[in-house]
Amino acid sequence: MSKKIFEIDLSKKMHEQKHPGHNRWHPDIPAAFSVELGESFKMECLDWTDGQISNDDDPSDIEKVNLKRVHVLSGPVHVNGVEPGDLLVVDILDIGTFSSHEWGFNGIFAKENGGSFLVEHYPEAAKSIWDFEGIYATSRHVPNVKFAGIIHPGLIGVAPSQELLDEWNRREQKLVDKDPKRVPPLANLPDADSTVLGTLKGEDYDRVAKEGARTVPPRENGGNCDIKNLSKGSRVYFPVFVEGAKLSVGDLHFSQGDGEITFCGGIEMPGWIELKVNVIKGGMKKHKIEKNPAFQPGPVMPHYNEYLVFQGISVNEFNGTQEYLDANTAYRNACLNAIEYLKTLGFTGEQAYMLLGSAPVQGHVAGIVDIPNACCTLSLPKEIFDQSIIPELD
Repeated sequence: MSKKIFEIDLSKKMHEQKHPGHNRWHPDIPAAFSVELGESFKMECLDWTDGQISNDDDPSDIEKVNLKRVHVLSGPVHVNGVEPGDLLVVDILDIGTFSSHEWGFNGIFAKENGGSFLVEHYPEAAKSIWDFEGIYATSRHVPNVKFAGIIHPGLIGVAPSQELLDEWNRREQKLVDKDPKRVPPLANLPDADSTVLGTLKGEDYDRVAKEGARTVPPRENGGNCDIKNLSKGSRVYFPVFVEGAKLSVGDLHFSQGDGEITFCGGIEMPGWIELKVNVIKGGMKKHKIEKNPAFQPGPVMPHYNEYLVFQGISVNEFNGTQEYLDANTAYRNACLNAIEYLKTLGFTGEQAYMLLGSAPVQGHVAGIVDIPNACCTLSLPKEIFDQSIIPELD
């Protein structure tokens, strides 16, 4: 049996835990534990907001959530014998919910507080609570659907080197400088407010809080990639940038649609994850896995075989402007087309939007070579609905 090395108390915030985690990336955040190569271990995780969201019908907590606090991670874990240039091999052995907390949440963030993929169409905050029964999820806020979840860590990654951290901050500052007053912002820059930095104190805390990168986006170290197929049975190959790799994990999801389009996406939850670590010495150069992680998906997937598939192309939905092979615009249109269709079945736009962020929908880049239009698709499983969703012949 794997030993539990990171334990959390659901009644406490991350900084109050016996072993506090962190919500910034920095090489100088101390490891909470060390493990040996070949060792398996279990880590418990708070939900990504650090317990800011309640199981009720009021979306004001989503509207006012403190986004400077989010992505409280369990870790870092120092893996003995791992050095920069290696590949850290992480097996996800198992992952699950707490029996005392059998619910999660999805939400649409308000435009002035984070926004979402379809923020111009849905600028107001909304919330849906999802109840778990075994592998299935249902919601009083999005009725008449039931689906099997594929539990996964939205965020798992290793620490950056100082050089890599400096590069992140440089390039993201350059992006923000293009439109510094944009709402929501083009990137979330380092901010000392609401930081959790493990056991750091004093001058070291102040320095790291000022420099530490926000955990919001995916980067070269992995991080917040929100890949729903990165579940139990998966194996991840992480480039290593610091001694011991300093592996961290959090932002667990019960289920998620491809793209996590509502931003407060998937079905967010606290829970636990069981991992095993190993190493490929010199693996970054040997296998040319140097810029981003790679992974093998596990064998566990919801078994849905029949879909209604919605297409989208890269034409701006507001003004009809032709975009050049823009997959972002194309996927946005595929999502909007699916939402408009679901509205004909009795769902509100907000319900349909949150469903696409929560259910195991499939998103794909179908074509990205035929100028000027990229084509993306969104596939909606038929079996999750308690009614037929297929258009009928007259």
